[in-house]
Amino acid sequence: MSEQNKSLLALGIPFSALVSVIFGLMILSFPIGAYVVFNSSIEDKINYDYPLTGNDVFPVDVNFEIPFEFQLGDIFIFVWCIFIILFTIAMLGPKKNFLKSLSPLMTEGKYDLNSNYLVSIVKWFSILIVISILIDFIQESVGVPTEPPEAKNLLLQFFDVTTAPIIEEIGFRVFLIGLPLFLVYSHKASFLVFLKSLWNPTENLHIFETKKALILIILVGIFFGAAHIFSGEPWTGGKFAQASASGIILGWVYLKHGLVSAILVHWSTNYFIFSYIYFLADINEISIQNAFSHSLTNTFEILLIITGVLSIGLLLLNYLNKKKEEKIDSSMSDPQEKLDNFDVP
Repeated sequence: MSEQNKSLLALGIPFSALVSVIFGLMILSFPIGAYVVFNSSIEDKINYDYPLTGNDVFPVDVNFEIPFEFQLGDIFIFVWCIFIILFTIAMLGPKKNFLKSLSPLMTEGKYDLNSNYLVSIVKWFSILIVISILIDFIQESVGVPTEPPEAKNLLLQFFDVTTAPIIEEIGFRVFLIGLPLFLVYSHKASFLVFLKSLWNPTENLHIFETKKALILIILVGIFFGAAHIFSGEPWTGGKFAQASASGIILGWVYLKHGLVSAILVHWSTNYFIFSYIYFLADINEISIQNAFSHSLTNTFEILLIITGVLSIGLLLLNYLNKKKEEKIDSSMSDPQEKLDNFDVP
């Protein structure tokens, strides 16, 4: 086994173990979130029977009346089922299922970055958490707070957190990144190619110059950060840097891994985390604020920080190994070309 593979193996074993633990916690979050909506007592004023209009579901005003009467529980279950479908897609593909994609990393020190969506989702989610915590730490040390808007209703807040990944990823990533990329890099005026390109830009477009795509991702990420402090019920100014960094990461995930991965990374930061927070608040009869400082929440945070650090290490090792291989290939190509061009009399 080469030194490169040994280094990957040293990081790969704990990384695979932690990713597997987070995977199990993600599965458990589905029934926990459903419990929060249908059985918990986090909110006495309303429950899952609360009627919703189009303006309650979408972040912008709608100009038409929805001809059906929806309840909060109905919309929640609909979105909840979409997440289960996307989670299943991520677990099974695209090339290998979740467990098979981790096996070479643990046994041979080989890591295919694109072998499974769910592994990539956990990797980028944990990196996002590390960067967010680092930004928050720096801003608090210089007196810039990051405070969420005051929740008027806890159940509605959890509902908004649940629906945001789908609504915001379609708005910010599909329309503001996917559509411009299709217009710039597509050479076919086909509706099918158009849909495929929005679903996964890298796999369906010839993006030969990533610089333009990266600039677009950064601009949309900054706009995503600004939207958190200027629209709706805004956060404090400290959220701008944190949300912008998250938006850039989500944009990169969308570009490289597609819409499923982008939605589920966003889902992880929203539904996955908050389902446990609200559950802890309910069963311990404490406030949401106190639930964030609960010992189980602190354990989650440590788990994600370690996974994020290992993920960054794996990315750096893969990058360095790739550069080494390219250097070796380029140094060997010249003598080979000379041999190929040598005429034997």
